[in-house]
Amino acid sequence: MNRKSFLNLTARAGLFLGVTPSLIACANDEKSEKEILEELLKTEKVLGNAVNLTTEAISKVRVGIIGMGNRGSVLIQMFEYLIKNNHAEIVALSDLREEKLQKNQDYLKTIQDKEATLYFKDKDDWKNLAKRDDIDLILIATPWEYHTEMSVFGMENGKHVACEQPMAMTLKDCWKLIEVAERTKRHCMYMENCCFNGEELWVLNMIDQGVFGDINHAEGAYIHDLRKHMMHETYYEDQWRIKHHETTNANLYTGHGLGPVSMYMDIGRGDNYDHLVSMSSREQSLSYGAKKENFKTQEFVCGDMNTTLIRTKKGKTIMLQFDTHTGRPYSRLNTVTGTKAVHQGYPSRLYVGHNDLQWSHGWLKDDDYKTYREKYDPPLWKKLKAQIDANAVGHGGMDFVMVYRLIRCLNKGLPLDINLYDSVMWSAITPLSELSVANQSASIKIPDFTGGTWDKQRKAEVLRDIL
Repeated sequence: MNRKSFLNLTARAGLFLGVTPSLIACANDEKSEKEILEELLKTEKVLGNAVNLTTEAISKVRVGIIGMGNRGSVLIQMFEYLIKNNHAEIVALSDLREEKLQKNQDYLKTIQDKEATLYFKDKDDWKNLAKRDDIDLILIATPWEYHTEMSVFGMENGKHVACEQPMAMTLKDCWKLIEVAERTKRHCMYMENCCFNGEELWVLNMIDQGVFGDINHAEGAYIHDLRKHMMHETYYEDQWRIKHHETTNANLYTGHGLGPVSMYMDIGRGDNYDHLVSMSSREQSLSYGAKKENFKTQEFVCGDMNTTLIRTKKGKTIMLQFDTHTGRPYSRLNTVTGTKAVHQGYPSRLYVGHNDLQWSHGWLKDDDYKTYREKYDPPLWKKLKAQIDANAVGHGGMDFVMVYRLIRCLNKGLPLDINLYDSVMWSAITPLSELSVANQSASIKIPDFTGGTWDKQRKAEVLRDIL
């Protein structure tokens, strides 16, 4: 690529990174392409004080939820057990649509004596929810572009925040979340439900107990045909989700694949991302679907498949994929390779090797697989089996486990399972992948968002027994 093309692409990517035009303009003939990228990706000051962050225990967590569409309407259902056992209460709900709020208010009446206050007067009425002095925690389930603003406003007003992914869409917003969370000493959690799923916790438990040996490679993904949903008139309010595919070519949804894999690899807990390269295929499937549905927009920027490769500080590798365009079966890959064992998801398969070099070419037979499944079944899922079964509507129970762990950690004043730095690191892969794609899959250095705290080895918090 010639220098002019590089600068033009970097300028476009800079808008997504959240840097100013003046910073791009400084890229004159005296600076190399490497120097320009280093300027864009410079690391800002991080205190690191949100590692193992503890706050005063809250006997009953008072909750406000912003965004009561599809996701918010599922999250509120995860609170029934917690409300009935006096661990939490829903104080307020906010959405642009009064009818969505009333529908969830009607549900709330079936599990809680006290009604929630509803906020829907205008697009900024959610701020009045965040300003209340009788709310401890705000859950955010709105379109992506509002996540950082709402999270920052919540923390500035003394609230812990837990937000659907991504928490930030630009590097500028990533640094903003860190600055505010460290200053206010409020929890800032990326609500990645797949980190709490039974299969992922089973694999993590086996890794923790040495079944896999040393981990060297893992693969995660979000492969889910969403074309019908994205073009539906009402499924996403104002069809907000498909608009991102019109303007951005990147991995737009990192957490489902990256969250569990990062826990397998001790990211932020003994290792860290170092650099990435990202490549997108051409786009065909979404525009094909749009033409078939006679959708108003029929041209899209986001490729059908984005593949991002990440190398860690300690030399491990991650393959992360994103495809919500193609008509194919759902998969998160959930593959992890160690020196002693390998797991591959969808369907779940396990191979456990031996001390000699006589590795076979087949996965464990059903009976042997079942033995490992039962022996290393995550204790958390065993203990919560009845509640998980009762909340299967929440993606098979993992939504309930996520919300349960969040509330119980706050009840006990313990660090959360997913912390500020996890939240920012997983979010940052979107703008970083966009920059790599825009510059012919250039290798992009990943900033250290942990302030160097990643270098201290520690166990994944989700494995703690806090019941």
